[in-house]
Amino acid sequence: MTSQRAAGGRPPPARRLTAPTPVPATTTVSRPAATIVVDEGHAGRRLDKFLRSQLRGVPAGLLFKLLRQGRLRVNGHRAEQNYRLAEGDVIDLPAMQAGAPATTVTRPPTALLDRMAKAVLYEDSNLLVVDKPAGVAVHRGSDMPAGVIETLRFLCPDLPGLELGHRLDRDTSGVLVLTKTPPMLRHLHEMLRDREKEIERHYLAIVAGQWPANLRVLEAPLRRRDADVVVDPRGQRAETHVRVRRRVGDWATLVDVRLFTGRKHQIRVHLQHAGHPIAGDDRYGDPRFDSVVASRGGSGLHLHAARMVIPLPDGRDVVVSAPMPERWRRVLGTPATGGAGRGSRRSRPVRSGR
Repeated sequence: MTSQRAAGGRPPPARRLTAPTPVPATTTVSRPAATIVVDEGHAGRRLDKFLRSQLRGVPAGLLFKLLRQGRLRVNGHRAEQNYRLAEGDVIDLPAMQAGAPATTVTRPPTALLDRMAKAVLYEDSNLLVVDKPAGVAVHRGSDMPAGVIETLRFLCPDLPGLELGHRLDRDTSGVLVLTKTPPMLRHLHEMLRDREKEIERHYLAIVAGQWPANLRVLEAPLRRRDADVVVDPRGQRAETHVRVRRRVGDWATLVDVRLFTGRKHQIRVHLQHAGHPIAGDDRYGDPRFDSVVASRGGSGLHLHAARMVIPLPDGRDVVVSAPMPERWRRVLGTPATGGAGRGSRRSRPVRSGR
């Protein structure tokens, strides 16, 4: 596969997003009965995910209730929410009325809108790639009214099919890929699930101590245990490659990390298991090391998704990079760069700017 470069070898400007005119926080949902015929582009999607993408503003709880009651039918029959759609499937939707006004997209906090509006690294007709800030979840949670996906959907009302292509932990920064179309979402999920070695995911991490130069491959099976992940022979295969990028005295090392599998918390657990936890990791870290990092001005998890190589269905690669966070330079003892670029984008975007 080859990478398509932007004209002149220089990355074109990423589009800068602008928040739309404020809208009411909520509205009442009222929809007449309707029929949807599934086209080729949506074949293979789960029924519940398809419905939520097509019926924005309709409460998920209402859709699930209609499915349980058999009032929302596929090809004239009841269907489970995890049913995989086929081209030509006919979905019959009953009239819907949600009495409680609590389902339209709430305007994300202004500060988050401003941060994400400046975060676009790359865009084409199928992909939107952003530099996710540390401390921002990829989707909303009980303590966060909006995450990356809700904020970008608000900022991009022209992209109704926008979905997360993969996940990053809340405290991890860097390259995050979103898809605009169901076929690209399926393609990316296939790559991550069945052909993981073909999609390159490179991270930077600051770890405790001197990482051994000859320790390059970590293979330790991982298993979830409640909210944590542990190394366990009964767990799933997990492979991580590590390369020393720079040593910081004898107390820390900046390493390049490449994922060959994508287990939950894989990098954090593998590096901790090797005896070199990541700076600022409040779950798998070393408080004594974190104190030293804090004394040098460091805060938060020092794990950054630095580069991703995304093979496209047509055989080209999209290569996107996100610069190392400026806040890390205090820990590493390097001067500020005065604003590093947004990273390399070696595939020409279909559109940039609006």
